Amino acid sequence: MAKRRGVAGWHSMRKEQLVKALLRRTKGESPRKSGRATTSKASSNSKTSKAASATASRSATKNVAAKGSATRAAKRIGAIQAKAAEAKDLAVRNSGNGSAAVRDRLVVMVRDPYWLHAYWELSRACVERAAAAMGQYWHSARPVLRLYAVERGHTTNAATKVVRDIDIHGGVNNWYIDVTEPPKSYQLEVGYLAGNGKFYALARSNIVSTPPANAAGDAEDGNWAGVAEDYERIFAMSGGYSREGEHSELREVIEERLQRPIGNSLGSRFGFGFGGVGRDPNGLPFQVDAELVVYGCTVPGARVTLRGQPVRLASDGTFSVRFSLPDRRQVLPVVASSRDGAEERTIVLAVERNTKVMEPVVREPDDQ
Repeated sequence: MAKRRGVAGWHSMRKEQLVKALLRRTKGESPRKSGRATTSKASSNSKTSKAASATASRSATKNVAAKGSATRAAKRIGAIQAKAAEAKDLAVRNSGNGSAAVRDRLVVMVRDPYWLHAYWELSRACVERAAAAMGQYWHSARPVLRLYAVERGHTTNAATKVVRDIDIHGGVNNWYIDVTEPPKSYQLEVGYLAGNGKFYALARSNIVSTPPANAAGDAEDGNWAGVAEDYERIFAMSGGYSREGEHSELREVIEERLQRPIGNSLGSRFGFGFGGVGRDPNGLPFQVDAELVVYGCTVPGARVTLRGQPVRLASDGTFSVRFSLPDRRQVLPVVASSRDGAEERTIVLAVERNTKVMEPVVREPDDQ
């Protein structure tokens, strides 16, 4: 009966349906199985395609992130390299007068038995010559002041002995050097010290002698205010009147910074015109000048600069700087940096001096 039904069923099929059924039966497949296999294959292909797309997307995202990270790292490296090059450059950056030629020179002055004050000017060509002469060692070189002890009664190189090398940096042109066991004679050189110990000097200073420790009249603070206040003593202690020669660069530097000639007369101390030609010898000499005192405090060991120049701190972190106050407006940035350089604070002072000289009044004896 089943067989007849099957045959009857086949007779009821159309020709095309019968051919397809016979082919499926020959291959051992059923229509339902074939449909499921086709569906499963399509689903598998779809999942593979989605996985490939996700992998490609993640790879693209990683590439973009890697490129961004490389760009940031390159910028940081560039900034570090630029900062290192700036700290290494001792050439004059702002001379105040662009047309004035920079002279390669180093001058040292005695401030008191335990402190020397060095001042230098170095041209761009001078620094470039050092870089060329040091060759491959230039990359590891650092700027220093080399302090020499000079044996008394001698001025030759053979009588000098290296005391120490003092690390300095670009952007400044003066430095305070602490010395010991006064009285002693010293000389300085400014230059570059390479990692292999090779030293290339850019300029050499005059020879100075510190006074005994009990000498009176020591300058009490740094910078050029103290020089203006007591320049005669400082000039003499710094070798200005020595037999080896009145050190012309020392005189020039002091006169340039004080903006007046140095001498022993009262007139030279207060400027031109005091007791000058044409003044009535019976008249009343009268001059008024002014100085500015900037003082403050920070933590001991910090670094303080005033207008880019280093300020010496006392052991408790206090400081005081005195300098001349010309007839004009001045902007004075004072910057304090922590010992490790991680923190910095700036305070800007703006001061102005306006001096007016009134007409003299001369009274006749009968008017009194």
